[in-house]
Amino acid sequence: MKLLRSDGQGFCLYYKVLGGGHFPWLARGDGAVRLTLAQLTMLWEGIDWRRPDWGAPPARVG
Repeated sequence: MKLLRSDGQGFCLYYKVLGGGHFPWLARGDGAVRLTLAQLTMLWEGIDWRRPDWGAPPARVG
């Protein structure tokens, strides 16, 4: 995955290779997908947004 971002003075290129070899996203004919910031974050971390595993619930205090 390549992400190009403008910071106002230039561009930053972020690059990430997936271990599984594919994205867990619905395919579109033109290849363009609109993402929310939360979806982009999950994609970047390799989390399947359709079935996120949030881990154990927070411990109860008191």
